[in-house]
Amino acid sequence: MAKKSSIERNKKRRAMADRYAGKRNELKAIASDQTRSPEDRFAARMKLAKLPRNSAKVRIRNRCELTGRPRGVYRKFRMSRIAVRDLASTGRIPGMVKSSW
Repeated sequence: MAKKSSIERNKKRRAMADRYAGKRNELKAIASDQTRSPEDRFAARMKLAKLPRNSAKVRIRNRCELTGRPRGVYRKFRMSRIAVRDLASTGRIPGMVKSSW
C-alpha cells in the first residue's frame, strides 16, 4: 500500500488538471498558431507559465485505484497487475479467466 499522502497528492493533481484543461488547451493553441503575431504567442506562453504546475496533465502518476501502487498499472483497469490478478482469480472481473493449457 502506498503512502496516503502520495495518493492524495495525485488525486489533487488529477482534479487540478481537469479544472485547468480547457484554459491550458486554449493557451497552447494560441501559442502554437503560426498565423498569430509573435507578441500574442509570447503572451500566451507567459500566461501558460503562470498556471499552477500541478495543473499539467504530465504531472499525474498512474496509480492503482485499490492499492495506490505506482508501478505495473494497467490503463484499461486503472489497477496494478497484482490487484488485477487477485480479482481475476476470485472471478470478480467478468470474462477474465486464468489461462491454462
